[in-house]
Amino acid sequence: MVTVLLSGEDYLSTNEPSRFSREFKLEALRRMEAGENVSDLARQLGVSRKSIYQWRNRYRLGGSKALRGRGRMTNADRSAHEERPAAEKQPDKEARRTSLEELARAQRRISALERKIGQQQVELDFFQQALRQVRDQRLRSGVPGGTASTKSSKR
Repeated sequence: MVTVLLSGEDYLSTNEPSRFSREFKLEALRRMEAGENVSDLARQLGVSRKSIYQWRNRYRLGGSKALRGRGRMTNADRSAHEERPAAEKQPDKEARRTSLEELARAQRRISALERKIGQQQVELDFFQQALRQVRDQRLRSGVPGGTASTKSSKR
């Protein structure tokens, strides 16, 4: 796999056509999915936000093959793109529903993990308090560094 460095300054300084390579688009989508702000990403890359969202929609519908590289669209590509019936636009809704289901599943998992962290914190606080009490009992013996007598050892 080719790693493409995406930098708006580098792109804008060259006199290349306004078409972008498939790798460029995939890298932009990867950064978008990683959580980068789309406006900032578009500004850095020298493209419009609309283009990034169009790339994302095409990618969701047809994978990386749906993202054309540089050059003109062939007649076969054009006819395949234009002849898409309305029934094929449903995968976008299906992808959105799947995405929402994954989001809900992730939020439930986060809630469960947060509860677990809270329980562990309560246990940690309990054991720290118990350790402090044991330390305090040992220091009450009157001799620095000595251990206090316990009830079972007193006769």
